[in-house]
Amino acid sequence: MIYAIRTTVGQESLVVDILANRVQKEGLGIYSVAVIPNLKGYVLIEADNELTVRRSLANMPQIKGRGMVEGEIKIEELSSLLEAKPLMQSIKEGDKAELISGPFKGEKCRILRVNESKEEVTVELLEAAVKIPLTTKAESVRIIKE
Repeated sequence: MIYAIRTTVGQESLVVDILANRVQKEGLGIYSVAVIPNLKGYVLIEADNELTVRRSLANMPQIKGRGMVEGEIKIEELSSLLEAKPLMQSIKEGDKAELISGPFKGEKCRILRVNESKEEVTVELLEAAVKIPLTTKAESVRIIKE
């Protein structure tokens, strides 16, 4: 059974680490814990029952409100969040992105061209004084939702 847990936004990874330690120490019946990037403020837990999940969340300050979303979640409800989309199909010309590796890591940019066969993108750094096109691997950029 899968349960959704409300957490403080940005603290999802910390909650997963704390849960992993508790499961290891106490041998709780939790089978998996997932943080889904598009689901901010929530952690998904696969466990044998609701009581196990509630016990694992005890005295955790990062859990918001009552902590658990009522009821279990069916895997079909999560399919749109869990299905992987091919990287090159998700990148379009004109998209705003952030470089996540290389010498310009952390810089914001705009996608100028997409070369699907080489899996490369040509970007233009937004905050640069001189606009110079830069070609990099598509996996080096993360699209930013505007």
